[in-house]
Amino acid sequence: MGLKFFLNGKFVEKDDAKLSVYDHGLLYGDGVFEGIRSYNRKVFRLGEHIDRLYESADAIRLNIPMSKNDFTGKILETLKVNDLNDAYVRVVVTRGVGDLGLDPRKCPKPTIFIITDKIVLYPKELYENGMPIIIAKTRRNHPITLDPRIKSLNYLNNILARIDATDAGMMEALMLTIDGYVVECTGDNIIVVKNGKLMTPPADIGALEGVTLDAVIELAKKRGIETEYKKMLPKEVMDADECFLTGTAAEIVSVIKIDNKVIGKGVPGKITKTLMADFKKLTETEGVPY
Repeated sequence: MGLKFFLNGKFVEKDDAKLSVYDHGLLYGDGVFEGIRSYNRKVFRLGEHIDRLYESADAIRLNIPMSKNDFTGKILETLKVNDLNDAYVRVVVTRGVGDLGLDPRKCPKPTIFIITDKIVLYPKELYENGMPIIIAKTRRNHPITLDPRIKSLNYLNNILARIDATDAGMMEALMLTIDGYVVECTGDNIIVVKNGKLMTPPADIGALEGVTLDAVIELAKKRGIETEYKKMLPKEVMDADECFLTGTAAEIVSVIKIDNKVIGKGVPGKITKTLMADFKKLTETEGVPY
């Protein structure tokens, strides 16, 4: 039995899940999405992801024709239909089918689909030993042109930076603002540890308000670890004692080298490993069952 996806009100086989070439999500990246994880048949931070989806949609004046409760139910139902214990969920809402013009008023009905599948972002050895990254040549979009709180389908800025990483033989790249401050990686938030304190770039310079990031900061505070949202130059990150990335797909992965500069001792640090263990326990105990 193959995977089934929810598409515009019904479940369809993976190979039958097709969209119109006139869908503005495809033509213009006009839409929003969320990546969500489930662990042991419980969806992690589902409410936070649903809230962010609807906030992103509101920000681009896209009306989702389902209540939050109904949308939540369809996510749980999609996981049940595919009988997945541990899964990655991709939820997408596009402007819908229109014509070849930009006018969103030509799209009378949004397209909604929910994919549940497996995801392995990084090899196991990188979680154990840490990974090197580079600083991307591609700079982050300025937040005055595109609100970083909008998780939109237009990911070209991130993709170009990911190509920079690929060209350098790396799996991730750090993105900077136009004026040279650290923002985030192509798909993950970044946190540094210096003198026992956690620091991460603020959203107002272009960083996404990450659900996993928020969870990790909560865990750090429970351990009495001081945290701060701080504008940082690359040198401050490179001089950190520890550095790690957070994201729904990535979870927590240590960064041991940026460009040619080794971070700390060149291995995952003590605080990083502690938070990795705490986060694993959190995903085992918290979540919406299905």
